[in-house]
Amino acid sequence: MGAIASPMSETTRPSRSPRAAPAIDSLRLLETRGFADYRLLDSGDARKLERFGRVVVDRPEPQALWSPRLPPERWQAADAVFSSDGDEEGGRWRSNRTIPESWPVRVEGVTVNCRLSAFRHLGLFPEQLPHWQWMIERIERLNRTGVDSPRVLNLFGYTGAASILAAKAGAEVVHIDASKKAITWARENQAASGLSAAPIRWLLDDVRKFVAREQRRQRTYHLILLDPPPRGHGPTGELWEMFDHLAPLVRDCVSLLDPDRAGLVLTAYAIRLSAISIGNVLGEALAGRSGPLECGELAIREETGARAVPTSIYSRWCTDDLA
Repeated sequence: MGAIASPMSETTRPSRSPRAAPAIDSLRLLETRGFADYRLLDSGDARKLERFGRVVVDRPEPQALWSPRLPPERWQAADAVFSSDGDEEGGRWRSNRTIPESWPVRVEGVTVNCRLSAFRHLGLFPEQLPHWQWMIERIERLNRTGVDSPRVLNLFGYTGAASILAAKAGAEVVHIDASKKAITWARENQAASGLSAAPIRWLLDDVRKFVAREQRRQRTYHLILLDPPPRGHGPTGELWEMFDHLAPLVRDCVSLLDPDRAGLVLTAYAIRLSAISIGNVLGEALAGRSGPLECGELAIREETGARAVPTSIYSRWCTDDLA
């Protein structure tokens, strides 16, 4: 099943001067109920039970403050369980049966090879499905209006699902990540998707340095995807801190957007910020450009439809003709 966008609240749009920053047009909940190869089976007691392809995993979810609905034996039958060692992500997996080192999960016509990583992640973030569908739709609109091979920049691109989906839709993609292991994984996903010849540049680089170089080169992109971690390091030790570096990076990314038709998606995980905060950051950077600006939360709804588990906050914008 595809993504569902349900309004949480609406704000009244103020009148705007020519150089005004776009106001947040809506505060939304973007949710997915999963797809054939992924389901959120249950959640509660700070855990979530999920199926990725044929593998069922039980892993931490601190925001699941409620009680599970499924009986304990369903949870105990999970193929793998992640036990935290006390920090935000660290811990280890315990397998209850033999699980391959990697296994394929299909989403929107491409393949992502999932793995039990050391940071409780599996290499695929299903809650991003609404953003991927939004991106694909805008690439297709650009193609229909005469833009051959729209240019997409994916920053902090991790294992490349968005990059591969963009290329499959007809875009030329530049994918940036500071992890050599993640880029290798992304290339494997590209090959598994049968898109080895697709125009994707996989670059091991520091995001802020790359964006600065693109500014000097006066390069532009039709779509920019920005999914920064709360903190991290570039490939040669460059420091990234969300609270210090996000606003300047967003401003620099906006300067790389095509002047006529463009869009930008910003997502933030595991950070003590409101969606309105990052919406205002993006709005400020977009001063002088028109188009709908929204922000809100991403969530995954349980298979039964009973509850939605929040995962991250986001803000996104596009020019009026791509809305």
